[in-house]
Amino acid sequence: MRTKDIYKQLADHLSSLGMGYPPSEDLEEILRANFNPTEAEVAMALPTRVIPLQPTAIDDVMEAVRIPRAELEDILEGLSHKGLLFSGKTKDGKKGYALQQVGFGFPQAFFWKGEDTPHARNMATLVVKYFNRKVTREAYGPAETKPFRYIPVGETIEFDIQAVYPYHMMEQVIQQAKVIAVAHCPCRMTAYLRGRGCEHPTEVCIKFNDLAEYVIERELAREITKEEALTIIKGSAEAGLVHFVDNAIADIKHNCNCCGCACWSVGSIKRRKIPRDIIMATYFIRETDDDACTGCGECVEICPVDALTMEGDVPTVDEEWCIGCGVCVAKCPATAAQLKLRPDKIDHMPAPDFKELHEKILEEKGLK
Repeated sequence: MRTKDIYKQLADHLSSLGMGYPPSEDLEEILRANFNPTEAEVAMALPTRVIPLQPTAIDDVMEAVRIPRAELEDILEGLSHKGLLFSGKTKDGKKGYALQQVGFGFPQAFFWKGEDTPHARNMATLVVKYFNRKVTREAYGPAETKPFRYIPVGETIEFDIQAVYPYHMMEQVIQQAKVIAVAHCPCRMTAYLRGRGCEHPTEVCIKFNDLAEYVIERELAREITKEEALTIIKGSAEAGLVHFVDNAIADIKHNCNCCGCACWSVGSIKRRKIPRDIIMATYFIRETDDDACTGCGECVEICPVDALTMEGDVPTVDEEWCIGCGVCVAKCPATAAQLKLRPDKIDHMPAPDFKELHEKILEEKGLK
């Protein structure tokens, strides 16, 4: 395999992942800065038409490359240690490796540690150059099923809705987890490393179960208790951050707490660059009790996607852009703001679990 072609071939290989990377010269530049030619060849031996975080055993990788086993193991382990490959247990308990899919390690692994290094700064520049609006739309837009969903701030959901739809509560996501880790927010770290940081906290990116085990083992994040996770969620809500998780009911892998300043999803929606429903699943919408509203305008000021405007003394909701995050509801001093299930989403539920979610995405993209 010729060295001059290998990074283009790797980019093409990564484009066929379920959560794949649209190929471009900018992507090749990122790959060239992180993989040597042999590492790139090994990465291409890993399958693409699989769900995220599904490891392939070393024996299976050996069938696709002519590299002695000991050397192959060193390469795979080295790539995993650098955060360029996911590592975990296969179904039969063997050590295995998987390509990092969009949103599940790439480009996040460059920034999870919260380090300010020359390499991290270089990656921040290259990642922003690559992940422009067009690439983001291509990565998240093709499948009807969206990989992620917004979860409202807990106290903003009425008790009857909580009882029927408990999976729309961050508290339940945390209580279901067996292992939890917290890392730094890749979006805000990227902005910080480029001299464009905001005042919002960065160590709020929470991982669960096998993804948590991976980032803990690779020292990309630190392990925390459920109580600590709940404290982070509460603090994030108080800071006006938006919760999102995998668009599944069970076996959720991660939670991000996002701002409109830097986040790839909230920021894109706030700036009206990509329509909300193209990139995220949103199950709630904001409503206003006009009789209770005092017209203070606090909700307009805090809305992370600028979906509220004052018309006279009453805020009006732009239902095409509202993400149902509940940030405005939590801050309403008159309790006039409310969250309701979107009428067009009442009969639509998140996938039963992470596996079924991504099998459906693979099928919709014609990769299964």
